[in-house]
Amino acid sequence: MTYPETVQYLESFINYEKIPVYPYKESFRLERVKNFLATIDNPQDSLKCLHIAGTKGKGSTCVFVAYILRQAGYRVGLYTSPHLSDFRERIRILNPRTDNRIPKTDFEGMVSQEELTDLIEKLKPVIEDYDKKSEYGPLSFFEVYTSLAFVYFKEEKVDFAVLETGLGGRLDATNVVNPLTVAITPISYEHTQKLGSTLREITAEKTGIIKNKGSVVISAPQEEEARQVIRARCFEVGSRLYEVDKDIFYDIKKSGFDVRGIFDKYPDLKIRLPGKHQLINAAVAMGVIETLRLHNINVDIDAVRGGLYNTVWPGRCEVVSSNPLIVLDGAQNIASTRALKEAIKENFSAESAVGGKGGKYKRLILVLGISSDKDIEGICSETYDLADEIVLTKADNLRATEPESLVKYFNGKEVHITDNVKEAKELAYHLAKKEDLILVCGSLFVVGEFRTLFKSAG
Repeated sequence: MTYPETVQYLESFINYEKIPVYPYKESFRLERVKNFLATIDNPQDSLKCLHIAGTKGKGSTCVFVAYILRQAGYRVGLYTSPHLSDFRERIRILNPRTDNRIPKTDFEGMVSQEELTDLIEKLKPVIEDYDKKSEYGPLSFFEVYTSLAFVYFKEEKVDFAVLETGLGGRLDATNVVNPLTVAITPISYEHTQKLGSTLREITAEKTGIIKNKGSVVISAPQEEEARQVIRARCFEVGSRLYEVDKDIFYDIKKSGFDVRGIFDKYPDLKIRLPGKHQLINAAVAMGVIETLRLHNINVDIDAVRGGLYNTVWPGRCEVVSSNPLIVLDGAQNIASTRALKEAIKENFSAESAVGGKGGKYKRLILVLGISSDKDIEGICSETYDLADEIVLTKADNLRATEPESLVKYFNGKEVHITDNVKEAKELAYHLAKKEDLILVCGSLFVVGEFRTLFKSAG
């Protein structure tokens, strides 16, 4: 097979990330991927897995964990979703590094075109045979891709596999693993049509990845309703729970932050991902790392310090230009958008200029596109006061909301409508002066398209 044929084959599977409405519990069948993995000797069972779910920051937490382990000398498999520009970004292997060099590539260690094609050539006959016989229906894109990740990580003999859940947790294809540690990042309202209309219902779906007696769970600070569900779930299955702000503490300093962990203290830490919300993600990640001591795996403070500082996570409050200032962020729910607002004010406003690539700006040009299954009114409400001028757009995705339907949420603002992200980018460039800031957010799909256009322009 050629690589274009590989891409075409993968795109032939149903992809729920591109479908606005579908029956969640009928479409996500954990038995389906479990049975398929059994036909290829359960590659996931050979992996030491660290499994992360949540609403906000689960991807950031995964990369913090992975970069710390890589800094400690381990070979780390990293599986995240969705992707920004290329679905190969989802499957990565970080090879050991003990120095403090900042990675030069955006998605270091992602599976190559040749490797992905080889994996498909090996698994295609098995997949097609399984789909013909499956009593649970054919595999989805995410189930196939998750299976590819497990096979790849097993073949490449990674020391650890760090896994981000796709949607929810209980029925997610990643939930076939038996992890060493589970982490739950902050939970808020998202995908309410699928996961439930209350925080209790949403949390119950997310905490479905907590399932092994004697396992360890790290939780970020949570709303009380979510906290109760997490504690009850841990008690029910016999898992040990450690919570940030109860068992793990972080303290913001002028030049960085300190963490008092479960077993040790970690002073003078620094991260390069902007926003106070990233400190919570870093603290959760450090909790995950500390729990490895329970398996006689010790990671020293130098690895923690270097790993945190070296962590790169494109599309999350990412500064891609300073003239004009352009910030990309995949915030696509109320909680993430609120965190983004604070990060912009803390790092880029006139009152708190940070210099370097950041600094103060005069006007904020908002490029906004939102998927139809998100809290559209809530996201628009959160961004209203932030923007001086707004460019509404949509991603090349069936889930994208038509920009015309967003206009009503920005009464009193100067609003422009565009048909696609390319048009939005060109208009934003035309509107922005050198002293302005262009903020692109509302959807990872929009951010990914904008970022690809920006990178290809050179």
